Amino acid sequence: MGIIKTKGIILAQNNMGDYDKMCTLLTPDLGKIGCSAKGARKPKSTLMAGTQFLCFGDFLIYKGAGSYHINSCEPIEIFYNLRLDIDKLTYASKVAKIVNDVTDENQNTYRILQLTLNTIYMLSETEKDMEFILSIFKIRLLSILGFRPVIDKCVNCKTKEKLRYFSFRDSGFKCEACGRQDKGAMEISDTTIKAIRYIILSDPKKIYSFELSEENKKELQLVSKIFLNECLEKEY
Repeated sequence: MGIIKTKGIILAQNNMGDYDKMCTLLTPDLGKIGCSAKGARKPKSTLMAGTQFLCFGDFLIYKGAGSYHINSCEPIEIFYNLRLDIDKLTYASKVAKIVNDVTDENQNTYRILQLTLNTIYMLSETEKDMEFILSIFKIRLLSILGFRPVIDKCVNCKTKEKLRYFSFRDSGFKCEACGRQDKGAMEISDTTIKAIRYIILSDPKKIYSFELSEENKKELQLVSKIFLNECLEKEY
């Protein structure tokens, strides 16, 4: 009970009544929580800016008997450019949707929040290929969630030589011989293999600091899409 001070990003918002909002807030320590924001839709409300979709800020929250209520909020970053570009906003919404699906209350979501903010920033403030950004986000997120694939050897025979395939069934790289026996495995280039390793192992602030050819981007996009759907058992 009482007042809680936390940082967070608004993953979703819905109108309630004439002037109120119900916000889904992702925090580093409380996990994903639902918060009511009374009067947030009034023209002069101090909660209006901070409770916008994808706004990151400082929040003072009161925990009542069965729910959270936003007392005050101070925006840190509203990602204004997203609101000027429908494509950027669409991709940012995809990120928010996935994060909303995989998080819950009372969960340590610091690393997920960090990844989400880095991803939204890249979408908002750069002109980097948005599908490429989304592919990187998916693979890194799955690694954080405990679906990290085997990337240093063949997941089947353990050899470190001639890794050529990504196995969705066994979650990891496979050598040429083992990959050919796995009908669901996807053959990928050495460059894409190195990219996947980099995405999983690199510093959180540097995961987007590389480029790929269009062909390798398409490989990475396909791997990330199928891998996400398989791991979360949902079609995105």
